[in-house]
Amino acid sequence: MQEDQSIVDGIVAIGRNEGERLRRCLESLAGRGRTIVYVDSGSTDGSLALAHAAGAHVVQLDMSSPFTAARARNAGFERLMKVAPDTDFVQFVDGDCELDPAWLATAARVLRAEADVSVVCGRRRERFPEASVYNRLCDVEWDTPVGEARACGGDALVRARDFRLAGGYDAAMIAGEEPDLCLRLRRHGTRILRLDAEMTLHDAAMTRWTQWWQRAVRTGHTAAELLSKYGATPEHLRLRRALSALFWAVFYPLAWLALFLWALSTGGALISAAALVAPALPYARLFARVQRGCLRAGRSRADARAYAVSCILAKWPETWGMLRYFARRASGGKAYWIEYKDGPRGLGSRESLPAGHGLAGREGAQPH
Repeated sequence: MQEDQSIVDGIVAIGRNEGERLRRCLESLAGRGRTIVYVDSGSTDGSLALAHAAGAHVVQLDMSSPFTAARARNAGFERLMKVAPDTDFVQFVDGDCELDPAWLATAARVLRAEADVSVVCGRRRERFPEASVYNRLCDVEWDTPVGEARACGGDALVRARDFRLAGGYDAAMIAGEEPDLCLRLRRHGTRILRLDAEMTLHDAAMTRWTQWWQRAVRTGHTAAELLSKYGATPEHLRLRRALSALFWAVFYPLAWLALFLWALSTGGALISAAALVAPALPYARLFARVQRGCLRAGRSRADARAYAVSCILAKWPETWGMLRYFARRASGGKAYWIEYKDGPRGLGSRESLPAGHGLAGREGAQPH
């Protein structure tokens, strides 16, 4: 009998208080993996019972140590190796995502055909892009170039042998663990591929600007940590991103303020007005450049406009995230997960509903 190519050896799902999102996730995994492991990071909403009922092997992380997605994925991989040590491919998926029915057959076919490929990922889409501009711009974020890539996201099909060889995720990283792993995998001579195929539906559940802010802070923290760990290597491109944030959020505004104060000291109203308005032009030019890039990529004018604004405003929380990282390192403090979602999302709780508009940061965007 021919082997079902849509079923892989193992699937590791992780979550914390995902509620109905986890139910949808587990339903999408049913019959897709010979062994399914669910790793829970201190849920209080019935997620554990739901995973048990779905027939998954359940791992509860010890609450005495800080939760991170990297730590959860490593724990899931370790349990999978104990239950099914002959596992070749592992699909990692976040508990707020649903797996596309055709994805595993497509991704596994690539790993079987190309021995030097260690990770394949595909198109992640937002489940409710119309609910808020935050969700809609997350959907823009997930639309990364097809082909050989520097990194994947949290959802990916991974060759277990290569994952073990690279040492898995860095459990101490609160964010950016995927580009960190992929960098180490590429240094071992393997490749990361992003396929032109549907992979997962994601529910960001972002409806407020404070969530956008926290997500951008986490992005800055990631940039600082990768720079601290690997230096200014082009393998992760974080130096350009960090310098861009620092320039637009700190150095340029300080220069603008100095120019304005100088103009005021001259006593000329016309010069003062010019010094107040003229420095805003570079921000306008940056806005136009980012918007043009989005339009060329086929995005709507409304999405391109909102994304361009978000890229500019994200410079401030990203800078704050970098400062937080270095301040924590200097004080010797522990790193804790920077959460942008709401608290417990109990089973049967309200879905993501349309809310007020705002601006969304882009976790995987290139700096401007």
